[in-house]
Amino acid sequence: MINNESKPYVYDILASVFMREGVSTCFALLGDANMNWAARLSEQGCRMIYVRHEHCAVAAAMAYARKTGEVGIATVTCGPGVTQLMTALPAAVRAHLPVVVFAGEAPLKSGWYNQGIDQAPLVTATGAAYYSLHMPELMPVAVRDAFLQTRRERRPVVIGVPFDLQNRSWDGPANLPSPSGELLPRPAPLLPHPDDLAKAARLIGAAERVVVLAGMGAVEADAGGACRELASKAGGLLATTLPARGLFYDDPFCIGISGSFTTEAGLEYLADADLIVAVGCSLALHAGGGGQLWPKAETLHVDLEPVAVNQGQETAGYHLRADAQLAAAALTAALPVRAQTWRSDAIADRIRNTRADNFTYEIEPGLLDPREVVEALEAALPNDWEMVNSSGHCAHFFAHMPSRPQDRFLTVREFGAIGNGTSFAMGVAAARPQQTVVLFDGDGSLLMHVQELETMKRHGMNILIVVMNDGGYGSEVHKLRSQGFPLDGAVFGHSDLAAIARGFGVDGKKVTDLADIPKLVAAFADSGTVAVWDFHVSDQVLSPIMRRTYPPRSAQA
Repeated sequence: MINNESKPYVYDILASVFMREGVSTCFALLGDANMNWAARLSEQGCRMIYVRHEHCAVAAAMAYARKTGEVGIATVTCGPGVTQLMTALPAAVRAHLPVVVFAGEAPLKSGWYNQGIDQAPLVTATGAAYYSLHMPELMPVAVRDAFLQTRRERRPVVIGVPFDLQNRSWDGPANLPSPSGELLPRPAPLLPHPDDLAKAARLIGAAERVVVLAGMGAVEADAGGACRELASKAGGLLATTLPARGLFYDDPFCIGISGSFTTEAGLEYLADADLIVAVGCSLALHAGGGGQLWPKAETLHVDLEPVAVNQGQETAGYHLRADAQLAAAALTAALPVRAQTWRSDAIADRIRNTRADNFTYEIEPGLLDPREVVEALEAALPNDWEMVNSSGHCAHFFAHMPSRPQDRFLTVREFGAIGNGTSFAMGVAAARPQQTVVLFDGDGSLLMHVQELETMKRHGMNILIVVMNDGGYGSEVHKLRSQGFPLDGAVFGHSDLAAIARGFGVDGKKVTDLADIPKLVAAFADSGTVAVWDFHVSDQVLSPIMRRTYPPRSAQA
């Protein structure tokens, strides 16, 4: 649009407000209601990553926010552009990720518009906030407030601006509002109350088998070291939630993940514990927060907002409100030195030398055991590469790569949706442009948004996609098989994903011999491009949680 009066348009001003918020990257899919704004955002210096599906724009922004600690930015058009976000938004809400989406709205001047829809109820139903901006002069402050809200509440905000209003000349004030970063309160980390600290220290001192369980709150408070010291002085063990996996990757007394992905040894030690000290955790159902995994133990919840009930279950009977790092350090200082009655060299040896799952399966000819695929990858992939774990049944196997630290292994699965892997990998690649990114995904998940291979190639991303191809939707296969139902709605055959990748102009290989992985890694490291490795795996191998919950019919008999 040409402005003959050389006055800025509303979309110029809105783009400037975003830039004042420190925005440097935006994931975008353009349409009538956002393309002029996006063009101006790009002209003002923002890196634009143009994806091929609206869901992928927001999901990539989620991963970008998690990896950078900044607000993730996405933009889609109105109507059908917004309806495509109904999976990504609740995922961002539940993962507590700050994301702002510029969505536009249908033009107000039209009596009818074919892409018009009441967007606010859809967005707010996901738990996200919605800003409908219809007064141009107030829009800059409202956008600033949207950033303030997402930073403060750690949940996504969607901004809707009718695109006919965006295209008007700007008649508002010349001065733009102060950015949210200058207004956001910065309270000092919260120290534990002395009385509560003394009670918590007595509780730990009286326990004999303590497990310190750390979540993302501990990660964000940089409390990993303090948690290690607390577990050591208490003579206990360490564990993490799934998103925080790898926080204690090099500690000999870390039993790994607590929850659906717990190892065989970890399950035994959690079942034997008499106190769980949960530091910076939400105590979610899938982390065992209701005590399913530690039936003999009391739970002390150390958090800025400790809870007694979460996700429909009673969680913790004891509470300490404080910053994770300060609380863990204060508890360590308050504990008396005592004999090590539980942690031992024997436990460390078992943790180090026991596989996550030792169950024996018969693998069909021509197929691979997914556990052996992961072991081969763990041995061959460089330690400084960024890992991204998607969702679905295969995510259990990929989560067990014990040498990978938390800051190089992204897991976002609070909404339980597959199909996010390609988006998360793009978000990490944008956040770490000098690093190689490895995405671990399943065939069903990859095929949901396989079009983003073209996006990765076009933007010069360095992403290796490792696919566990079991020929269907693995979780559904195991559940249907266990209950004796037909599998035709979940088994589709092993698609040639390597050929599909080559169709998008990227490298694709079907890997049949695990001994080839080291040379394949070396070749990919030299390429600096995008590749898909297709591992055809057996659908007879169940993760332990699936085996316990949906045992094969032969085992039931």
